[in-house]
Amino acid sequence: MANNLITVGLDGTPQSVSAAVWAAREATLRQARLRLLHAWVLLALEPDGTPSRKAEQNYWPRRIVEEAEAAVRSSCPDLPVEVSLVRKDPFEALTDAVGQSDLLVLGSRGLGAAARFTLGETGLELVTHTETPTVLVRAQQEQEAPAGGANGRKVTVGVGLHAACEEVLTFAFETAARRDVPLHAVHGRHLPSYAYNRGGGVERSAAEEAVHDAQGELAASLRPWREKFPAVPVDEEVVMENPVSALLHRSAHADLLVVGRRHRGRLLPPRIGHVVQAAVHHAPCPVAIVPHS
Repeated sequence: MANNLITVGLDGTPQSVSAAVWAAREATLRQARLRLLHAWVLLALEPDGTPSRKAEQNYWPRRIVEEAEAAVRSSCPDLPVEVSLVRKDPFEALTDAVGQSDLLVLGSRGLGAAARFTLGETGLELVTHTETPTVLVRAQQEQEAPAGGANGRKVTVGVGLHAACEEVLTFAFETAARRDVPLHAVHGRHLPSYAYNRGGGVERSAAEEAVHDAQGELAASLRPWREKFPAVPVDEEVVMENPVSALLHRSAHADLLVVGRRHRGRLLPPRIGHVVQAAVHHAPCPVAIVPHS
C-alpha cells in the first residue's frame, strides 16, 4: 500500500478508544503507521500552528488523544503512532486525512441494551463519500483471541454476483491472510420465482437447481483469489434468503465482516445501500466497508 498509514478518528467516546486499539492491532499486522486524529474548530493554536498547551480550552481535546494513545501503547507498545490535533470541522479534517490513508477506523456508538450501530452524521457522510476502506468498531470489539484460526475465528465477506467486486475480495483475502484465519464467503439471494409452485410452496428440484447454479457462480467468482491466496482456507456458502439476514447470521463469530459499497462517482448522489446499512447497524463484529467500482 502506498501510504502504509491507518487513521483513527477520535471523538472522546469509549467506542473511539476501542477503534484506536483495533486499528493499532491492524497496523501491527500491516507493519503500518497509526495516526490518532481529533478535530475541533475551537482548538487554540500557538503562532507556529501547533495546539497550545496553556489554553484551558484544549484540555478535553488533549485528554481525548492522550487516553486513546495510552490504550494503544498498552496494547501495541512498539507501534509507530502519530498524534494529530487539528483545528478544523471533523468531517473536513477526516476527509483530508483519509486521502492520505490506506484505512480509516471509526468508533460506532451502541444503542442501549441492543448495542446496535448508530452512525453519527460525520461517520455516515464519510462512509458514503470516501474511496478508502472504512472500519467501524463498537466498544470492546477490539478484543481478539490468539491468531491461527483458534476458537472459530474467521473473516466473513459478503459476495455479490451481479457486479464486479475485486476491491472487496482483495481486502477480505488480504485480511484473512494477515490474521492467519479462514475466510467465509457468503452469498445470499432469494429463491427465483420459478422455484415456487402455484400453491406458494417450494419445488424442491427447482430450489436445488437454483442453489447449484449460485454455488457455481460463487466458486467462479472466488477462483482467481483462491489461486492468488492458496494458504487462506475458504468456506463458500450460498444461502437462499435475504442477503442481509444471510450476512448477519453468519458473522456472529467473525473477527470482521467485510461488505462492499458501490462507489457511484461524481454524477450520482452517494448512498450507503441497504446491505451496508443493515451491517453497520446490526452486525455483532467490526464492519469493514470497502468501496468498489
